[in-house]
Amino acid sequence: MIRLFLCCFLFIHTAFAETLPQQNMVASAHPLATKAAIDIFKQGGNAFDAAAALALTIGVAEPTGSGIGGGGFFLLYIAKENKYIMLDAREMSPTLARHGEIYQTKSSIDGPQSAAVPGLIAGIDHLITKYGNLDRKRDTEAAINIAKHGFKVSQHYQRVAQWRKDVLKTNASKNIFLHQSKVPDIGSLIQQPELANTLERFAKFGADDFYRGETAKRLVADMKKDGGLIRADDLETYQLIEREPVRFQYQGFEWIAAALPSSGGITLAETLGILKDDKLGKLSEVERTHLLIEAMKLAYKDRNQHLGDSDFVTIPDLLNEKRLKKLRHQISMNKTTPSSSFVADPSGNGVDTTHFSIIDKEGNMVAATLSINYGFGSAYVSPSTGILMNDEMDDFATQIGKPNAYGLVQGKANAVAPHKRMLSSMSPTFILGKNRTFIVGTPGGSRIISMVLLAGLEFMHGGNDVSAWINKPRFHHQYLPDVVQHEQGAFSLQVSKQLQAKGHQLKPIRNYGNMHAIVWDKKTGQVFGASDKRGEGVTATFTVKTQSSPVK
Repeated sequence: MIRLFLCCFLFIHTAFAETLPQQNMVASAHPLATKAAIDIFKQGGNAFDAAAALALTIGVAEPTGSGIGGGGFFLLYIAKENKYIMLDAREMSPTLARHGEIYQTKSSIDGPQSAAVPGLIAGIDHLITKYGNLDRKRDTEAAINIAKHGFKVSQHYQRVAQWRKDVLKTNASKNIFLHQSKVPDIGSLIQQPELANTLERFAKFGADDFYRGETAKRLVADMKKDGGLIRADDLETYQLIEREPVRFQYQGFEWIAAALPSSGGITLAETLGILKDDKLGKLSEVERTHLLIEAMKLAYKDRNQHLGDSDFVTIPDLLNEKRLKKLRHQISMNKTTPSSSFVADPSGNGVDTTHFSIIDKEGNMVAATLSINYGFGSAYVSPSTGILMNDEMDDFATQIGKPNAYGLVQGKANAVAPHKRMLSSMSPTFILGKNRTFIVGTPGGSRIISMVLLAGLEFMHGGNDVSAWINKPRFHHQYLPDVVQHEQGAFSLQVSKQLQAKGHQLKPIRNYGNMHAIVWDKKTGQVFGASDKRGEGVTATFTVKTQSSPVK
């Protein structure tokens, strides 16, 4: 069993008097999605209703990153129960994928055969029926309207469509997401009438329609016709799972993060566990950056080699305190250690996901990261349902020892098996301090974990300048390839030279991620939030007495 705590004492969320949030707040990647959640608050919904409405709406209005043809993780805090829970709505391998042999000849990225059994609609239905105040009809209304009447093409949409247009042209997607097989102009409308019909059935019949009803029948028929692998028994056997999140202490703060099949919580815990005795704030920028890079390498090595669906594989005790100390001893302060030199056993997610953060006046919280994997997922739309399908099969180690679309080289623990859930980097996270709570997450493929790590450390340093933390230039290392990927401005010229002198190979890359975060000041009740400037997201608040107002 994995040991989830790095010390025996845990900071208890209710051990001090706290002031409830003064406002409901939503931070998401798309203005229409944020508006849908704010409108739910106006109707008396809570954070879980708002999350359901937002998840549905953003799947319609931002099809580049998520949708009901995909899955994700919802990290929840249920205030009245003082309870943290993770909803595992991750996709599941269809039986016909067997052990991944099909991907020796067919793509695990493009087309219907790359799609796993979607889980998002099960998660949304569970949110509404178990934790929400409103009904499915109201929580689904905004998504249906946008699917029917359309949303306007943005620069982000246009950029991703240009990248994926050759695959979008090959199936029913071209009639929805392209105009006459060309990338649509900015401001033109994207309408999805068949998806609207599917959402209307969900509003009436819930997730049962998707997994056993009319939608299931239509989806399976399309899969059989077009070469997909999903069958009726795959849909019927899908189950949403409530899991205990990963919880660990780090220098006076409690981190609560997604559990397997998300690798986020364990990888964050291992990275910070390796560094638990280092006073990062007292080190020079070069020393601090060097240590973080070396710890990332070690933690990602274990992520890639050992982690997978814990319902299928046994996970070693990666967070054992003695083990973490041994890993720390492998790190030299004077020079980088090549990835190939770390002691290891032989081992055989870009911006194309979405995240949102929500808090309500009762103190309920949601951090949700949702995905269809690649931009526009598989780029395949089921014609009779309008559902854009994921290509999450590529998140498995479909070919042991070879990199996937995000450059991750993974081992047998994440090999394909029927009804198994593929390993993910999605890392919705809460960080609890004595007087402040941080709700955070981001898209970004394999770089998600390092982004959450860096933003979390910024939060721990104090203040409430959420925008500064999430817009700060980022750096990343994932063990293989053995390079430090970084955004422009992440390092000064002097720091770059000093890191290179230690042996680090620096690789500048385009900006990545699209973080949306909220801070709750529990002494004053104030909430502070921001949406990443790299995207087109909006953060907004709502109180009973005032209208919604934009936040930077």
